[in-house]
Amino acid sequence: MKKLASALVLASALALGACQQSITAKENLLTAAGFVISPADSPAKVAAIKSLPPNKFVQQTKDGNPIWLYADPIVCKCLYAGNQTAYQNYRQMVFQQNLANEQQVTAMINQEASWDWGMWGWGGPQPWIW
Repeated sequence: MKKLASALVLASALALGACQQSITAKENLLTAAGFVISPADSPAKVAAIKSLPPNKFVQQTKDGNPIWLYADPIVCKCLYAGNQTAYQNYRQMVFQQNLANEQQVTAMINQEASWDWGMWGWGGPQPWIW
């Protein structure tokens, strides 16, 4: 039972770490896209970012212009704010990153498909391998 509890704690820690890395990567893209970061350095600002959905975009209007907000109450305890251009830049960067990831996976699949099993004495994947 103790081993199971330890394994669950370890798995939770790894998942939290992966989640924080994912959020950090997203926030790096936000900054690169032109979003401005503002720390929640007062009780009023902390309450304000907690009123927004965490790690999700929310569109607001300021002076008739769309403003995109992204609240992070956990990792950086801050608010990212950007105009429509910054939001479009972010979306384009995410698209490019996803495309690059897809191309990398495709290249890896194609590399595996061209693997020469013959030199290893196998005519192809054997049932016992799977």
